This record gives sequence, structure tokens and C-alpha cells, in this order.
Amino acid sequence: MATKAQWWNDGRLHFGAGIENTFVPQERAGERPIDEYELTEHYDRWHDDLALAQSVGAEFLRWGIPWHRVSPAPGTWDWDWTDRVMARFGELGVRPIVDLLHYGTPLWLDDQFLHPDYPKHITEFASRAAERYSDVATDWTPVNEPMIHALFCGEYGYWPPYGRGPAGLVAVSAALARGFVETQRGIADVQADATFVHVDASLRYVGDIDAPEHRAEARRLSEQAFLVEDLVTGRVGGDHPLVPLLTGQGVGDDELAWFADHAVTPDVMGVNYYPRHSTEVFEAGVHHRGGFADPRPTRDDGTNGLTEMLRLYADRYGAPVMVTETCVTGSPAERIEWLEASLAAVERIRSSGVDVVGYTWWPLFDMIEWTYRHSMEPPFAHRLTMGLFDLVETPTGLQRRRNAVAARFEAQARAARHAYARLD
Repeated sequence: MATKAQWWNDGRLHFGAGIENTFVPQERAGERPIDEYELTEHYDRWHDDLALAQSVGAEFLRWGIPWHRVSPAPGTWDWDWTDRVMARFGELGVRPIVDLLHYGTPLWLDDQFLHPDYPKHITEFASRAAERYSDVATDWTPVNEPMIHALFCGEYGYWPPYGRGPAGLVAVSAALARGFVETQRGIADVQADATFVHVDASLRYVGDIDAPEHRAEARRLSEQAFLVEDLVTGRVGGDHPLVPLLTGQGVGDDELAWFADHAVTPDVMGVNYYPRHSTEVFEAGVHHRGGFADPRPTRDDGTNGLTEMLRLYADRYGAPVMVTETCVTGSPAERIEWLEASLAAVERIRSSGVDVVGYTWWPLFDMIEWTYRHSMEPPFAHRLTMGLFDLVETPTGLQRRRNAVAARFEAQARAARHAYARLD
């Protein structure tokens, strides 16, 4: 049977960007809600923001629908703002790759991912979106970085539902995975030409990982990095190294069999890689719990780490891969250096036979760091200089100012498109 023609199997490397769309709308004493669209004024500036992506030659834009705003109450749907944004995508000819879950649920969903009806609610939201926007959006990410969800919401107790330890990690992972599967199946039911771009974070562990004091933990973490994706793709069988962890925390044989029987697969496997943050180091005689409270040191392994993760995901899941997030936080010169180095690495790995189909600079414009949630400082005090466009405070709000990174990205994107056009 011939493979259906899609953008991701045309042999090209496609260039795109993303708009940070973390939504954690719940708040409590000492913790402010995070809504990146509000913090960066994207709700007001969306019309021009999408044009910025087009202006730098981006073919696609990773962009999320704010579920908590679209569904402000159970059974209530307000698509007005999203309708206008999606129409703008169509007008510009920029392909949206739509994030459906980027960390947060609506305020009315008690216990968030652990609510017994969470899978039903996320599937209804996703299916409605796919049916409503089928003329513009055919590329869907059911859950962005599910293992970061599981860590922050299930193990470290940072975000709702504030789970902790192995029990919380397993509970949130299993719930996310079931919602993930049902979301993808629900979209496929209403949109025959849907493409599914699964996206997860690169979690690498180096240093004294084979020392007796660290070996078991390092191996667990290295496997755990793939836990949700392994569940949704039906890879967690009796010989999976994490079965003892799952069954020890109440995941029974029937639940594992359900995942095997209902497995879904990525059309494209997205890899998020940040050279200064994606690699954690185990040190002799030092034991860290991980996370913000007790972090391990990190090591910049540059393009070696990126190449390793792209190969690893391609081999593990047997799908084309793409860089779905990358950048460095730093000066324009530092960002340009990483842009050029990472693109050169992608071209090398493509030449070696690995099917890398996309490259995403994240974000299109600067974002507000998640530390804002636990701070009393104004949002701009937490700005991360990551974007192709700088956020600039002015009396009329946050302006977007094109920087030198945008010019270099545009040159690369347009050169690549021109080169492939010549071959055609």
C-alpha cells in the first residue's frame, strides 16, 4: 500500500517556530497562575504574531489552544478567539501544529489529570477542535512533553494535582497516557487526514551513572523518560524495565493490556532539546532529588546530545523525527551560534539516513519563565531571551522587536526551501 503524501514524507527539512503556550490556570497561596498568552500579550497581538512567523520563512508554527478559556465551564464552549486565530493561519498559509495539552486543565476539572473523567473531557475538547478546524489544522500534538507533565504534576508536586513520589508519578503518567490515546483516536474519528506529532523532552543522564551508588536510579530515569510514549504506543509488556514500578504503584495487568490493545503511534516523533538544560550529571558522592528544589547540575553536550536524542527516538519508535523545540537562552550571538551548529548537525544526521523532517526554533518571541508562578515580581522580570523577536516593554505594552537571530533563521529557512524547489 502506497504511503499517503504528507508534508513530513516529501524528503524535505521543514522550518518552523513555536509560541510558548504553557497554561497552568490554577492558583493557590504563593502560586500565581501561568498563562503564557496573557503574560506575553498574545491574546491581544495574535494577528501580528502569526505574521511574524510568516515573515521569517516559517512553514509551520507550533501553537496551542487554551483549553481553560475555550471551556470555561463544563459543557460550555467559547471558540470565538480561536476561530479568529485559525482563520488567520489559513489567510497566511502557515501550517499550525496544534498543542492540545500544554500542562494545564480547565479550572472546573477537580483533581485535573487524576479526575476519573479526565480522558473523556480532553477527548471531547480535542475532537471538537479537530472537527471545527479541519479546513486549516490537520497536525495535532495530543500532549506536549508528557514526561515533564508527569514530573511536575506527579512527582515533584509543583503543579496541580500536586502529586509526589513514585505513586504520583505513576498515577499522572497513566492518566495522561490514557487521555493521550483516547484523544488521538477521537481526532482520527472526525478527521481522516489528521497527522499526529508526538512531542517529548530530551532527558539525558551522564556522569557517574554506572557507579553502584547511582546505577539503579540512573537506569530508572533513563527508561522513565520514555514512559508515557511507551504506554501510548503499546510498548510496555512483561519485559519492560518499568513494569515493576507500574505494578508496584497499582497499575494492573488489565490496564497494561488496554494500552497494548489500543496503541496509537506517531506520524512524526518530536524531540525537544535544549543544549544547556537537557543533560543532567550524576556526581560521585552526591545525591539530588531532581527538579527545581534539588536540581542536578547540567552539562552542555551541544550537538552531540541533539544527534544522540534524534537517533534514539527514531530507533525506538520507528517514525520520522523532528526537532520540535530548541534554542539557547542568551545573547543574539549565542543563539545564532546554536542555530547554525544545530542545523549543521541536523543536516549531517539526515545525510546518514535518519529521517529528520523538521526544525523548530522555540520560541518565536521571548517567553516568561515558569519561575514567575512562585514569585511576586512583575512578569517581565522573568523574561527569557530566547526568541527570534525580543519582547520589549513600552508604554503601550510588550512590543516584538526583530533581532539578528530572526535574520539568520530566515536566511536558512528560505535557502532550504529554494534548494528543494530547484531539486523539484
